[in-house]
Amino acid sequence: MAKINRRFIDKHWLTFVLRGGLAVIFGFLALFGGWTDMNFVISIIVVYLLVMGIIDAMGALYNSLKKHGWITSVIDALVDVVAAVCLLFFAQGNLVACMVVLAVYTFVSGIIDVFHGFLSTVDPTDRFIRILAGIIGIVTGFVILNSGSFEMMTFIRFFGVYLLIVGVTSMVYGVHNRAQEMEDKVARREAIKAKSKKTTTKKKARK
Repeated sequence: MAKINRRFIDKHWLTFVLRGGLAVIFGFLALFGGWTDMNFVISIIVVYLLVMGIIDAMGALYNSLKKHGWITSVIDALVDVVAAVCLLFFAQGNLVACMVVLAVYTFVSGIIDVFHGFLSTVDPTDRFIRILAGIIGIVTGFVILNSGSFEMMTFIRFFGVYLLIVGVTSMVYGVHNRAQEMEDKVARREAIKAKSKKTTTKKKARK
């Protein structure tokens, strides 16, 4: 069993599951919604980003109370909120500007996932999941930013595919992280029992 590095795993497993479920829902809407009003689609994405920011902020608060790391949760929340604010107030319906914001957001989120993948755990499954999601994010951001001949709806579909992939990988990661957490608890209990039994045996031997 690979031990989780709690210094860098600064989200509760449920946060990963919530983020993943939300990403899958909004990714599905972006990919299969058949929207014609782009301003409405951008509004949906803004709501998604703000909710994700709130989830990460709550995760940071939870981990600060539990004395776990919380800085990367704050970074994730800031990235989500800053992207939402840029779409809402600075892009202001400019489709090219919205495309750039989404591309940069996807690219930066991918880099953060790769960072988490290398530092969060020594477990090969966890590492593979996070790095895979990160690479996909980086590639998707690059494609969105450099494919100027596509229509805006095509960019939104690219973003929807990215959200679906990130959502599924995040939920898998959260469930696997939960399983590891339970294994850690069982291992700690067994270690305590073994230590207690050893101490008792030594005391009896001295008598």
